Amino acid sequence: MASTVTPNLKLNRKVGLMALAFALFMLGMGFAAVPLYRMFCAATGFGGTTQRASAAEAGGVQVAAQHISVRFDGNVESGMPWRFGPEQVTEDMRIGERKIAYFTAENLSDHTITGIASFNVEPESAGLYFKKIQCFCFNQQTLKPHEKVRMPVLYYVDPAILNDSDTKATTQITLSYTFHDLAARVQAGAAPVKAASKALDHTQTAR
Repeated sequence: MASTVTPNLKLNRKVGLMALAFALFMLGMGFAAVPLYRMFCAATGFGGTTQRASAAEAGGVQVAAQHISVRFDGNVESGMPWRFGPEQVTEDMRIGERKIAYFTAENLSDHTITGIASFNVEPESAGLYFKKIQCFCFNQQTLKPHEKVRMPVLYYVDPAILNDSDTKATTQITLSYTFHDLAARVQAGAAPVKAASKALDHTQTAR
């Protein structure tokens, strides 16, 4: 029996399949865009994204004679019942020298809250050279009702900052964190904040 499928029907099916394939491709690109963008920021320091370094890498850094000031800033998103901020606002240090800064977070509510921190560096061009060895921002942080904790950041500024024409004259770097309520973000369908899921051990402080 001869086929009853007309040329127009075949063409319509072909166009439909092509449109479906294109839609699936664009959907996949949409899902891939966020992690690809994050990978790009992590590799380049774009947008003030800081870098991670191992203790071994930090140990091999030659400390420079030049000094630089690091300023710390801490915030919580609107509606999150936490108090959060740095214990020391500024630190004067030699470039390449390892330093530790402490931030304090306190859950002011009567229920347990898991927070996650976003972060950036100003000026943005310095993000490529700000190296974190240990940081609470790598992980989700869960605080019980009225719990107060100290959270460390172990860091250094890469001496390569002195070889970059865009950053060699930088005299101060600002490291800023904002804590977000993880459950509230999930409920609202907000984009996830970049951080790992394993909890970091806190340094407890008395209320």
